[in-house]
Amino acid sequence: MTTPAHDAELVRTATGQLLSAAVKLDPPEVTEDSQLPGWTRAHVLAHLARNADALVNVLAGEPMYASAEARDADIEEGARRSLDELVDDVRAGSSRLESAFAALGDADWNRTVTLRNGVTDLASSLPFRRWIEVELHHVDLGIGYTLEDLPGTFVDRELTTMARRFLEHPDIPVALELRAEDGRTWRTGAKTEGPEGPLVVVGSSVALVGWLTGRTTGSGLSARGPLPELPSL
Repeated sequence: MTTPAHDAELVRTATGQLLSAAVKLDPPEVTEDSQLPGWTRAHVLAHLARNADALVNVLAGEPMYASAEARDADIEEGARRSLDELVDDVRAGSSRLESAFAALGDADWNRTVTLRNGVTDLASSLPFRRWIEVELHHVDLGIGYTLEDLPGTFVDRELTTMARRFLEHPDIPVALELRAEDGRTWRTGAKTEGPEGPLVVVGSSVALVGWLTGRTTGSGLSARGPLPELPSL
């Protein structure tokens, strides 16, 4: 059974792996395109730094970001920094968040916190939310870490999380049954099924996570019809 403290340790490990890979870049490579449309690798690193600070804000009972415009402006400003400055920024922000996690007791983890756009959750969800940021954005950097390199425990939990996130989502018009190659299934998408039942989407857990998180268009998956376009995250 996972605990938020254990998740915080997983975040620390994943962050260390990302930073160890980032420092091996040649400085000009940080300005090259990442795998996220419109973002360079510098944008990805700047976002990771500011996201860490944003989660510290959340734990302090403050707004995650001052505004959507301020969030975007901070990322753009950060993306103009050098590789060394960006790595130091991610390391410092991650250290502040690690300290904030370490200061929480059992009762603190059970507090309700407010995220972006009025979304609320328990504080205990924040370490896993940060783990998602670190793992997926490590992939987005396009520096050799791929979806296939994601830890199996992370893939399984993220698949469950994404299926829950898209369950009865108003922008997904069909009922979906996600079926991993090992036989596990998840229901998501529209509540009402068509006469043929849900659209069954079959593939590896990694391929399913890649599609659900928008990192692929569905490569490695099979279904009886076209895959629906999923909402952006």
